[in-house]
Amino acid sequence: MNATSEISRTPSPSDALPHDPAPALTLAEPFVFEAMGTVVSVRAVGGVPAAARPHLRDAFEALEDRFSLYRPASEASQVANRTLTLRQASDEYRRVYDLAIDWRAATSGAFTPHRPDGAVDLSGIVKALGIQAAAAVLDAHGVHDYVLNAGGDVVVSGAQPDGRPWVVGIVDPDDRTRLLSQYSAPVPVSDAGGEPTSAPTRRAVATSGVAERGDHVWHLGSDDTFCQVTVVADDIVTADVLATAVLAGGPGTLAEATTGWPGLEVLACAPDGRRWATPAFRA
Repeated sequence: MNATSEISRTPSPSDALPHDPAPALTLAEPFVFEAMGTVVSVRAVGGVPAAARPHLRDAFEALEDRFSLYRPASEASQVANRTLTLRQASDEYRRVYDLAIDWRAATSGAFTPHRPDGAVDLSGIVKALGIQAAAAVLDAHGVHDYVLNAGGDVVVSGAQPDGRPWVVGIVDPDDRTRLLSQYSAPVPVSDAGGEPTSAPTRRAVATSGVAERGDHVWHLGSDDTFCQVTVVADDIVTADVLATAVLAGGPGTLAEATTGWPGLEVLACAPDGRRWATPAFRA
C-alpha cells in the first residue's frame, strides 16, 4: 500500500476469523506484538514456537530501521530529504527501490514509489516485505498451518486444526463495525485417511482504503472511483501492491490486474455503494 503502516492506527480493514464460531477444536493463543506502527498477530496450529518469536519481530524491525520515514536517522529519511542520493544508498535500499519501480511499470504507474513532490517513499511495499519475511520465519521453524495478520494485511497457510479453511473477513468501508464480505482460503488436499497429499496452501489478502491511508494513496490522474480495495493473491507483495494500484488507478487498473494476474481475486468498493467483485467474493 502506498502508505507507511506507522500512520495507520485505525481498526484494520481485514481480520482473520474462524470459519465457524463453534469451538470444536481450539487454537493456541496468538503471538501478538507491535511493528511498523501497527499490531502483528500470529496464530498457529500448535502455537508459535518460542524460538521463532524474536525472529518474527526482527523480520519487521530490520526493515523498519532502514525504511521508516518516522525515524530521522533511517536511510529512507535521508533519501527522502535528499541528504543521501540513490546512488549513495545501500544495496538493500536500491533493491527495494528497483522492486517498486518494477511494480510501477507493471501497473502502468498506478503504483509508484514517488510522492507527488518527487520524494522517494517505499512504505507502499515495505510492510508487505516484512510480512513476507515473517512468513519465511514460520516456514523455517516448521510451522505450516497459521494466519499472520499485520494491520489488516493477512497471510494464511494450511488449515485450522480440524481441516477447515481459514476465513478472512473484509470490513464494510461504510460501517466499520460490520463485515462486508469474507474470503475462504483453499486447504491442502488430503487422502481418504485424512493425510495431506499436497503441500500447505498459502494465500495473501491485502486491503487498501482511503479511510486509513488516503493521505498516502496517490491517485492516477483524477480517478477516485474506489474508496476500498481488497486483493487476494498467492503472495503478500502482489496482493498489497495491487490493492494500492487499483485504489489509485480505478476501473482501468482493476481490469488490467484481473486479466494480467491469473488467480487474482478482487473486491472493490465505491463511496456510492457500488461493488466490483470477482467470483470468490460473490458467493
